[in-house]
Amino acid sequence: MTRDIRYACAPIAWTNDDLPELGSNNSFEQCISEMALAGYEGTEIGNKYPRDPEVLKSYLEPRGLSVASAWISLYLTSEPYEVTEEAFIKHRDFLYEMGAKVIVVSEQGNSIQGKLDKALFKEKPVFTEEEWKLLIEGLEKLGKLAHEKDMEIVYHHHMGTGVQTTEEIDELMERTNKDNVSLLFDTGHLVVSGEDPIEIFKKYEDRIKHIHFKDVRQEITEAVDKDNQCFLDGVRKGMFTVPGDGVIDFEPILNLIYQSNYSGWIVVEAEQDPSLANPFIYAKKAKDYMSQYQ
Repeated sequence: MTRDIRYACAPIAWTNDDLPELGSNNSFEQCISEMALAGYEGTEIGNKYPRDPEVLKSYLEPRGLSVASAWISLYLTSEPYEVTEEAFIKHRDFLYEMGAKVIVVSEQGNSIQGKLDKALFKEKPVFTEEEWKLLIEGLEKLGKLAHEKDMEIVYHHHMGTGVQTTEEIDELMERTNKDNVSLLFDTGHLVVSGEDPIEIFKKYEDRIKHIHFKDVRQEITEAVDKDNQCFLDGVRKGMFTVPGDGVIDFEPILNLIYQSNYSGWIVVEAEQDPSLANPFIYAKKAKDYMSQYQ
């Protein structure tokens, strides 16, 4: 059993990258100061963060914060590989300078997560065999590029994309080399999709290299499905929340993680409207909730 686990917070609760009007008045400095005040050691990267490593370090280090990782959208199924590779190398090098060990990747070719006219539960994309081949081949190459900096790519299964369900996660894991492609474990996306987080963690424990914790408000999720709403409608209405505030029982999940050989970050990431859910109060609520199981 390992306890080499650190807790981070995602800035998306303060300012939403997909819906920048949510939290547009919240500053970068407020965000990282409140993360530190809530008891976190790390952060992921938001759209207001400086992209010069030395400048960013000058803000984070006095607050005792490190960079856990950051998301990059891949377009391996919809654009030439070279387009994604160029953006990936720039992203990789930035994260390397910030001391991160993992790079969060997610295929956004044909994704509906940002489409306002697509019903989240009824219009999810399904990859063709050709798209699967493009995805797998591209991920293998990106994994090797990450290894050049002694880093790993962690694939983020995500609502509204071609890798969302248990079957799709299984296919991704079966068709990729475990040495090149690791998995990000996200409780909120699994539960909203109808998957079992315990099953996924047990099945892929040795390939999970990064964790996102978010909770789910089931009644809002059901309304998004019933009314054929899009992913961003769900975010705006509060489909996601922090651990301890929704329907997920995190105690058995945390016990599994603590009893495993997992080493790395657990990132609280709950995108919701900060005018309705004060980011600092919710971040602290999550930290206090998780601390009772440490």
